Amino acid sequence: MDSSPTQELYGTPGCEYCRISKEDVQTTLGSTSAGLFGGCVPWPCHSFLGQQTPEICQHYVHAPQNVTIEFVDDPSTKYDTIVVSWRPSPYGIAFLRGFQVTLQALGGTQGSCQLFLLQNNLLLSGVHTQRVFYSSPFSYLALGAEYAVTVMALPVPELWDRFYQSTQFFTRTCPEKHGLEHCKTDWYPRYVEVHQNSNATLVTFNLAPEKLGISRYFLVCHGGGSRSYEIIQPDLSINTTHHTHCLAGLHAGINYTCEIAADIADAVRKKFFVQFRHHSTEPSAFPRESPSLAIILSVGVLLVASLTTIFVILYQKRLRKKTLQTEIRPDIIEEYYDKPLDEPQCVALNNSAHPPQLLICYSSADGPVHVRAILQLATFLQKHMATKVHLDLWDALGIMEEGKLEWYCRRMKESDFVMVICSRHLSQKEQSQRKEEDDDPVEDISLAMPAIIAGEICRAKALGQDLSKYMTAIFEYSEESDIPTVLKLVSNYTLPRDLPLLFSHLHGVSLQKPGAHLRVENISENEYSKLPAGAALFLAIQEAKTAQCPTEERTGDYVR
Repeated sequence: MDSSPTQELYGTPGCEYCRISKEDVQTTLGSTSAGLFGGCVPWPCHSFLGQQTPEICQHYVHAPQNVTIEFVDDPSTKYDTIVVSWRPSPYGIAFLRGFQVTLQALGGTQGSCQLFLLQNNLLLSGVHTQRVFYSSPFSYLALGAEYAVTVMALPVPELWDRFYQSTQFFTRTCPEKHGLEHCKTDWYPRYVEVHQNSNATLVTFNLAPEKLGISRYFLVCHGGGSRSYEIIQPDLSINTTHHTHCLAGLHAGINYTCEIAADIADAVRKKFFVQFRHHSTEPSAFPRESPSLAIILSVGVLLVASLTTIFVILYQKRLRKKTLQTEIRPDIIEEYYDKPLDEPQCVALNNSAHPPQLLICYSSADGPVHVRAILQLATFLQKHMATKVHLDLWDALGIMEEGKLEWYCRRMKESDFVMVICSRHLSQKEQSQRKEEDDDPVEDISLAMPAIIAGEICRAKALGQDLSKYMTAIFEYSEESDIPTVLKLVSNYTLPRDLPLLFSHLHGVSLQKPGAHLRVENISENEYSKLPAGAALFLAIQEAKTAQCPTEERTGDYVR
């Protein structure tokens, strides 16, 4: 973590509540203690107070209360600044010596921390529980990003317990911070509906708010080797919220990819799909003669057969609808169906309020490049596949409090899915058998997790229960022989090739159904790397692949 606070002291030399720097700690406590501060981890009591007053470490200080995030105005157009405030707990307040505030960017490893200490001669009592403490400003936070802030009371108790309070928050978006009129390029049409009327294809989209001053839009369509570009200038006297435009120059039977945006520099574009089909308008011919009895009977039979067929179709659709309502989550991400029908649609779904929870287990014995690939995969799953990921790299405080094995077991019980990333060292059973059992598990705890997961799989298999909670995955630089035998009972995915299949597994949706194919944007093997998180995953996999010796020969679970 990045832990380099400034050297400035807040307050007078006799201040009651001071922000200290790493240099101040080194001068006062020595270089060894300063090294602890550089790691941005909780300070055990004996490391900086126990040598002078060891009896103070026998007491307990509870977690702070009312942790609040306050935004601070700054002139930056790309970043945000916050200040954290809190109040001390009344329990153990007489032994309170300070606080440590940690800020962590969710989905990454970057973070920062600040340390605050009280003067040695300052003793707080119950009347000080209403005092509000403030951190120094945390600056250069990306707009619209999610962060977690943790406030810990010092000294940290020797018995690890709930000694800290955490909260998550989003930084302000550009319109929230600077006003919508200063963020024109961030606006784009969020509602786009395509429908075909006779032989014309119409596109309806929402217009920008009037205060943005956007009066022109552009529409680009690609398909069949051709490209069209149109300028749209809606008549605001007719409708100020929506506009319908007729697409021109489309050819029947061709799938088109279109983008619409405000006609300004660097505007965000909205993508949608169109398939134009020609309708026949020939009128039907009816006999002028009076119908005979045979014709009437034939028509009656056909009418009864048609009604029966319609009833069966409606009944099947109703059953399908009930199944979809129980299986398909209508809150995943924006999806598109490539339908060979008369009315191609652009389906937009809301973000999930309760996304599926996924625990990732892996082996760190395969080196830092493999761990980096795991980290980038977890980031991509959480950002672009509507999944809440539990990864030990993101919950250092929880692991320090519970222990690795207890943390993994609790997360495995709470999670909806458990995925084991199989690799070379994970498949070497002899290595895991040489590990000694301990209350605090070995450093590579994932070597023990497959045995625990295998036991759960065998138990579920014996009871005839569903095994879909568990799955395995390998990166393209690994082999199927890296999957332990017992874990081959569950679904396996090769990443990034099988990202759509993994999405289908996590959200319980079918990628194909009669007459339609579900296409999840930016998740296919050819498209995921176009996103920043996908590009980082691609580079991490390539680095891990390069780290593998190209001349080595593998036999079974061993390398020779």
